[in-house]
Amino acid sequence: MTNKPSTYHIPVLLEESVKALNIRPDGVYVDATFGGGGHSRAILERLGPEGRLLAFDRDEDAAANTIDDPRFSLIHADYGFLKNYLRAHGVRRIDGLLADLGVSSHQFDTAERGFSHRFEGPLDMRMDRSQTLTAAKVVNEYDEEELARIFAQYGELRNARSLASALVRYRRQHPVRSTRELMAAVAGHIPAKWRNKLLSQLFQALRIEVNGELDSVKRLLEQAAEVIRPGGRLAVITYHSLEDRPVKYFIRSGNFQDKPVKDFYGNILTPFRKTGKIIVPTAEEIKTNPRARSAKLRVAERTDLPYPPA
Repeated sequence: MTNKPSTYHIPVLLEESVKALNIRPDGVYVDATFGGGGHSRAILERLGPEGRLLAFDRDEDAAANTIDDPRFSLIHADYGFLKNYLRAHGVRRIDGLLADLGVSSHQFDTAERGFSHRFEGPLDMRMDRSQTLTAAKVVNEYDEEELARIFAQYGELRNARSLASALVRYRRQHPVRSTRELMAAVAGHIPAKWRNKLLSQLFQALRIEVNGELDSVKRLLEQAAEVIRPGGRLAVITYHSLEDRPVKYFIRSGNFQDKPVKDFYGNILTPFRKTGKIIVPTAEEIKTNPRARSAKLRVAERTDLPYPPA
């Protein structure tokens, strides 16, 4: 195994999240978001010869960080299809799953991927570049109502309607193909005082739509409940409320509406129980890696209750 650190992505809450898995040396684990492989390498260091780690990443660029270790498998796929790919690899039950949600530093910092308003680049935003839907298709082909919904729901932008209207007016004259053209289209509705914050929210909204991120998170959680053994651990790092909320609700209630299902005695029939309080980065980690500042780690243990509840 190589332990060479990667600059592709600095792993957030590395020690805390790997420790939370309570790793058994002979266990089977999943790193749902491989990226630069930082979390995976730390998990492998704690596994014995009989242990196994399967990692997922739908971005083909992550393959450059693969780990030469017979205990390790990298699966180029959306973690929302967790159960199917585990079965294809002969795995039906695992002892723990770690997911570091969101976008990698590599994706943000590669201009031609179009994830950040800080760089001039094509409006792409695909995590998996084999898919056909891009951010350019969204901004040029979605109708005004759909754009407003996306900006409001996924970007939590208060002026979602005016942004959508401005974008539609602009594209009638000029197709919106680049990050700079997108910013030009909405410039009159982005106050200079809040420019970076609002543009980040706008880009986040488009990225979530292009990659179906929230649907994938929900599928991952439901399937994790099916494949993690009783006593196994779930550790999820989130960066904003839209992805944190379903994680919190699912751990607490076993569904995404946060409506607990109870048995005859009033016991909540949830597949997980949280193991402690939310874990956040230290001031030292945030100083070293500013992108960690909004991170939250939620940890839960699989109960012995069936999922979905009978």
